[in-house]
Amino acid sequence: MADVRLTGVTKRFGATEVLKGIDLEVADGEFVVFVGPSGCGKSTLLRTIAGLEEADSGEIAIGGRAVDDLSPSDRGIAMVFQSYALYPHMNVYENMAFGLKLARMDKAEIDRRVRGAAETLNITDYLDRKPKALSGGQRQRVAIGRAIVREPQVFLFDEPLSNLDAALRVRMRYEFASLHERLKTTMIYVTHDQLEAMTLADRIVVLNGGVIEQVGAPMELYERPRNLFVAEFIGSPKMNLLPAEVVTASARGATVRTAAGESIRVGVDASRAAPGDAVTLGVRPEHLTLSGPEDAVAAAVTFVETLGHATYAYLTAGQTPVTVLLPGDARPAVGAAVQLHIPAGQAHLFDAGGEAFARL
Repeated sequence: MADVRLTGVTKRFGATEVLKGIDLEVADGEFVVFVGPSGCGKSTLLRTIAGLEEADSGEIAIGGRAVDDLSPSDRGIAMVFQSYALYPHMNVYENMAFGLKLARMDKAEIDRRVRGAAETLNITDYLDRKPKALSGGQRQRVAIGRAIVREPQVFLFDEPLSNLDAALRVRMRYEFASLHERLKTTMIYVTHDQLEAMTLADRIVVLNGGVIEQVGAPMELYERPRNLFVAEFIGSPKMNLLPAEVVTASARGATVRTAAGESIRVGVDASRAAPGDAVTLGVRPEHLTLSGPEDAVAAAVTFVETLGHATYAYLTAGQTPVTVLLPGDARPAVGAAVQLHIPAGQAHLFDAGGEAFARL
């Protein structure tokens, strides 16, 4: 096992700077997930760590050793891609053993590693099968097994579940979590699916436009986003955001006024704000309730989505769309006028530049 340290890593493709001075430390044995919108640089960053792309500047160290001048095979990493890339004419055992045979490893050691990995992944019964006889989830396990047999210091996963159906992705998230618990190996995982990130990660790295917006534990990012980008990106449905203006501000809290004139208290350190400042008020769908009149905004129900265990009500507050998570037995009428209560302790506040005020 090994830690991974990136210092000032940049990467350009022509005139486009894809990675803009990335500084990051991944601890030994940690499971870190890279998330961000398409084109944010997350896969490029993973490939740069692997050595499949060469950084233009900066340093990458794995296990305390600089690896910038080393080939991927010498970096002590193993990578699993979206595509299983299994050899169709080989059975599972042969697919998993192929790389070790190319390295001229002893047959007994190859057998030990392949059978050990198969047992870890519960695919021992499939070792004699060809890939065409396997399900998508089983093929992905074989691809992971091919990485495990190399006994790498670091595993790198590039959206490994994106080709699976929704139900199988849920199952495979559990498989990945269990695998990390058993192997205790450093893992870096790229995904566009924030549910995967929230489920799997010890820490999440949120990337945007080639820079890191925030790094933290899943619930840290959810409960204390550093800025508007993270607030909107983490969470499904995403955080509700309403334009507002500061009325009073202090280190013990703030009062803001919405566009419709409602007064809302917010539990944040607003000592750097001043009356009249333009701000954005944020609140998660599950923290809103259909009650008032204090600390509430007027809204109208436009659509109701009943899921059994929960109900999502979609509303408009003035011109702003708002989503509310309600109990499954709630049935607000479409077109109904309601008051949405915003608890001061659950509200977020962002300045005109999008930076969050610290929550109390």
